[in-house]
Amino acid sequence: MGIEQLTGSEEPISKGKRVYEIKDEDQRALLLILVSHGESEQSSKRRADELKALVDTMGALTIRVEYIPMRQTNSATLIGSGKVEAIKLLVEELSIDVVIFDQGINPRVQRNLEKEMETCVIDRDEVILQIFADRAATKEANLQVELARLEYSLPRLTRRWTNLNRQKGGVKGTKGEGETQLELDRRQIQDRVVALKLLLEKVVQQRNIQRNQRMNGNIPTGAIVGYTNSGKSSLLNALTNAGVLVEDKLFATLDPTTRLVKLPGGEEILLSDTVGFISDLPHNLVDAFKSTLEEAKYADFLIIVCDASHPDMLANYATTVQVLEELGCTDKPAIVLANKMDKVEDAFAVSRLKSMYNPVLETSIKTGEGLDALLTQIGITLHELCATTTYLLPNTRHDLVAHIHRFGQVESIDYTEEGILVKSRIQGRFQGPLQNYRHD
Repeated sequence: MGIEQLTGSEEPISKGKRVYEIKDEDQRALLLILVSHGESEQSSKRRADELKALVDTMGALTIRVEYIPMRQTNSATLIGSGKVEAIKLLVEELSIDVVIFDQGINPRVQRNLEKEMETCVIDRDEVILQIFADRAATKEANLQVELARLEYSLPRLTRRWTNLNRQKGGVKGTKGEGETQLELDRRQIQDRVVALKLLLEKVVQQRNIQRNQRMNGNIPTGAIVGYTNSGKSSLLNALTNAGVLVEDKLFATLDPTTRLVKLPGGEEILLSDTVGFISDLPHNLVDAFKSTLEEAKYADFLIIVCDASHPDMLANYATTVQVLEELGCTDKPAIVLANKMDKVEDAFAVSRLKSMYNPVLETSIKTGEGLDALLTQIGITLHELCATTTYLLPNTRHDLVAHIHRFGQVESIDYTEEGILVKSRIQGRFQGPLQNYRHD
């Protein structure tokens, strides 16, 4: 595979002095896609498109994408001296500011490549870290991102460049540590990591308290999950007027938002937006954002949003399921949405999704198509979660009637000579004191 031109090439080619300093304007990026033996062209193209979307979100300008067949790896440079020399020439000719690999590269290889190419070299993990740093808005998210970045930086302290941040804060629009990271020695960073973990423990404890309060309430909870940029925040806004930031960019939302939703039948649910999933999310980000991702783990049901306009929707769905498996929440009832049906890319993929899972609803949050059907399906899911049960309570046990009113939803109540006959729906965790009074 050769080199793919992604932007216009009419501009004059510079063969002068190489760029050593980080400039304020958009960074000119060369993307390297490492193609393993036997990998299909479609698969490598999909990875290239995703990396380009990540780089665009970060604020850099993709100049070219080069596909590099990986028949064997080089321990010093990963890609071999011949390819390094070819890329070095491209860096000079195209005035490239940063070379970006589509997969993680170890610190030794990174240092060697920067020395050989005389420009900044980063990997996909660092791109995602920079996006998260730019997107973090709350105290919790900022702590999580700082922790992930410091842990990533520890083995890379001797690099000439640090994640695009040297003197001027890195890629335009990001909030990096800049000089601070370079000035910190290993001990200072380790001390800061320990301090951040302690601070995050307190934040996580507070989140757990809030989560337990919701779980101890009588309102069922749902979590909206899915691949990044599939329309999760748009869905929450459409159902609740939540005012969550919506952008056509990856990882527009890092902080979960929970809002009350009223269903057509009168029932109420709490619905939470979550951070978007992506394939091969850096482990330190997974660890840092564990409490945020666990919103899905503790929800009563899930809404999985798929982007029908994405050319590889099924692969993104598979990634979402994999992340849910890692979180331990694939046993929950789920509603799958094929969203953005107003600009569907592959109708056959939607049909495949429907054959793999039920229910799958076709929606377009932008046009409002399918939202009424979604609310109806949520009601059906709630009824399946907690079916109507009849209890015959002693006439003296008004405390149990109050318990049902507090933690469940009463469909009917009759006071008879035999006792108080109550038809209600109440979640399993609140049925303990009622078990002896079930009336079939």
